[in-house]
Formats: sequence, C-alpha cells, structure tokens
Amino acid sequence: MKSHSMSRRGFIGTGLGTMAYMGMPSMPAMASGAGSAGPRFGLPHHKPTAKRVIYLFQSGGPSHIDLFDHKPILQQLHGTPLPDSVRGTQRVTGMTSGQKEFLVNAPIQAVKPRGQSGVTIGDLLPHTCGIADEISLVKSMHTEAINHDPGITFINTGSQVPGLPSMGAWCSYGLGSKNKDMPSYVVMLSQGTGKNPGQPIFSRLWGSGFIPSSHQGVQLRGGATPILYLDDPSGVDRKSRRNMLNDLAELNRIRLDATGDPEIEARNYQYEMAYRMQASAPEITDLSDEPESTFALYGQDARLPGTYAYNCLLARRMAERDIRFIQLFHRGWDQHESLVRDLTAQCRDTDQASAGLVIDLKQRGLLDDTLVIWGGEFGRSVYSQGKLNNGRDHHGRCFSTWLAGGGIKGGVMHGETDDYCYNITKDPVHIRDLNATVLHCLGIDDKRFTVKFQGLNQSPTGVEETHIVKNILA
Repeated sequence: MKSHSMSRRGFIGTGLGTMAYMGMPSMPAMASGAGSAGPRFGLPHHKPTAKRVIYLFQSGGPSHIDLFDHKPILQQLHGTPLPDSVRGTQRVTGMTSGQKEFLVNAPIQAVKPRGQSGVTIGDLLPHTCGIADEISLVKSMHTEAINHDPGITFINTGSQVPGLPSMGAWCSYGLGSKNKDMPSYVVMLSQGTGKNPGQPIFSRLWGSGFIPSSHQGVQLRGGATPILYLDDPSGVDRKSRRNMLNDLAELNRIRLDATGDPEIEARNYQYEMAYRMQASAPEITDLSDEPESTFALYGQDARLPGTYAYNCLLARRMAERDIRFIQLFHRGWDQHESLVRDLTAQCRDTDQASAGLVIDLKQRGLLDDTLVIWGGEFGRSVYSQGKLNNGRDHHGRCFSTWLAGGGIKGGVMHGETDDYCYNITKDPVHIRDLNATVLHCLGIDDKRFTVKFQGLNQSPTGVEETHIVKNILA
C-alpha cells in the first residue's frame, strides 16, 4: 500500500471542509478508501467484544498513590527519606532534581478496598468507589516518558515523536462506522478546577498522521457553537448547498483523476460529512429530552456546556448513535503544588460523571459493547515536591488505569507495585500493551493492522512487541 500524502491544502470557500469524515455509503469509495464505510485490512481479525470506545483521558498525570494504589505502610513512612535502593538510577524531572531529600508523602486521603471485589479506590473518588465491581484496575502501567507532551503523545499515538496517527484515527480507518451522519472519531476537551490552566492539549493528539485526513478526530467545543462553520451562510438554502457540493465534488473528482492525490478524495467526504452534520450534530447536543434523573446521575455540571460532566453525558448520547471512538481530554491533573486543594477539586470535577457514565451505559444495555477507559499519561511521585503535602512530581515507572465494559472483567485488579508505589513488582503493563488490549477488544490484532509508511509497516502500537492483558478480559 503506497504511503499517503501529507498535504493539508486549504479547503474551498465554505469552511465546512474542516469537518472530518470517514463513512459516506452514498458515495463510492475511491483509490485510498478514505471514505469507505466498511472495514478494511480484513478487520475485524477476530470476534470483537466492543463496538465502540469512550476514552476518559485525564491529562496531567493522576496520582495513583492518592487514588488507587493501596499501601497502608505509607502512613508509617510519611516524612521519611525514600531509600536510594527504591529510587535507583531513575532520572527525575528538573522540578525535583535539585532537591536535597526525597521525603515519602502518604496519601492525602485513605485508599481502601471497595465493593464485593475489593478493588482499591481512594476516598477522594466516592462515586467511583460505587462502581468498583464494574471495573478492572490496572495498577502496573508504565511508560518511558517523564514529561507531559511526550507522555500524552506516546499513549495516544504509540510514539513520543509527534506526527503519527492517533488511536481513534486508526480505529476509524480500520473499522469504519455505522453512523453516516457523524464522524467516527469525536473529541471533547474540558478544563478542571484542580490546576487552571492545565497542560496544553494539541490537536495533533487526535490527528490522522499518514493515513487519510478524513479519519482525524473532530472536536466538539463547549459553548453555543459546538462545531465551527457548520451553519450555512445567510441566504443559502439546503437545495443550493446540495447543488454546490455536487458541483464541487465533480471538480474534485476531475482533479483526483489528474493527480491521484488521496487528500482530494478525503476532502469530498469532509464536505459531505459537514453537510450531514448540519442536521445531526445539533440533535446530539440538545439535552432538552434528558430527564432530571440524568442530571442527578452525572451531576448538575452536566447542564453546562464544556464541563467534564457535560462531555460525559454527550459521550453516552454519541455511544447510543454508534460513534466508534469518543475521547474526552480533561486537563488539570498536574499537582506539583497545592496537592490537597487541587487534587481534591480535580476529583470533585470528574468523579460523579465518570461513575455516572458507567452506570448510565449499563442501565441502557450499552456497557456490554462499549469499552470505557479512565487514565492519564503517567502517575505521580511518592516523594513530595517541596514540603510534605505540597505536591508530587511526574512518575512513569508505575501508575493506574481502569477499564470497564466491552469485554472487560469487572471487579479485578491487575499488577502490583512495591510498598512505595514506586516500582512494579508483578505483571507490568506498558502503555503499548494497554493500547493493544483495547484494539483486541475491538477485534483487532495490533501487529496485523499495518500501513506501509517511510519504509516500515507501521502499526497503532509501533514496532515493539506487545502483550494483551488477558487477566482483565471477561
């Protein structure tokens, strides 16, 4: 398969070309398959357990020590130096490399076994405690990245080097979509009150890299205009718009025949998707049909566009409409200082809506085939940054992520760490292994799903070996 052009030429006139699309069954697929509605590459490779993914990405590095990794001995070790034998030769960030001592900082609130299963969750997440028996908690995640941008790029694209396709774009490209009126990959952003502003989020995190641009994520924004440039200009009716797009598509087909540029094909599908989204997108974001019980479940913030709770509710509405990959990026988890105040606020922003989403999906019969993921790019240090309870630095050697639904076993924990929540002692899970497991639930063998680019058979998880986390599969 030949590599795809990286051209991103400006779209013509209407501004609607900024919308991404991957499935238009009313239009024949052309050379690159950019707009094909059906699966490619012989996918799925095996029977999937999940049809769609909702990825609740907690940007900034949630503290596994305060939220998930139960180590009662840390209360006794609080304020004592972290032994050199534990820290070893690990490099630390510039924010703590100059500290004279690394003092153990116990959890700011208790972490305990919850539910009948005993999955360990902190008091800071009371609503998540209520779904302990629905989730698989992976406590042995690890990554080589120690700073935010490389870390979040790594877990979303399989490489610390920017420019590769995101996981959502790969899923769109390989599996297609059942919903012809919305993109198969939708992204929403929110800002927490824990650290404001949080770390920046760049649009390349949901980019398509070297696969057709029609598979990049489409961002739904908070506020009165979820998608920019979606309305027709004043004086242009639907019939006129339809005729304009038909003529434009014909001109683009002529140009495609002359140049073979697959981005021209993608452009046609983007125009068509934007046209259909003019009717479908406002319906998804109109919450007037939601009963009061919905807002009691997700929290009253779910009424406010742009909040994490609102985005979680929209994610459920999109799952009902068979959107393939839905990703929420929530900023503010980077607690280098004001640990007690900011981590408490961040949990308050996210806890009820995260749990409410899982409960809501289960009540509607959607959890069985919807895979929900909650986690960030790395964890936090057991030692304090500065004075005790001031803050925690980045930590990639071990951290926690939970998954629910879509073929995941509920009420289990996988992996173990040492008494300091610092090193993995059993069943390590690299971030590539997590991504390979997510793809496995969607019916994809990550190493058989490849695209030739720059002389390599590129896969969603890179060229390194990966392992499916079988212990968490139902």
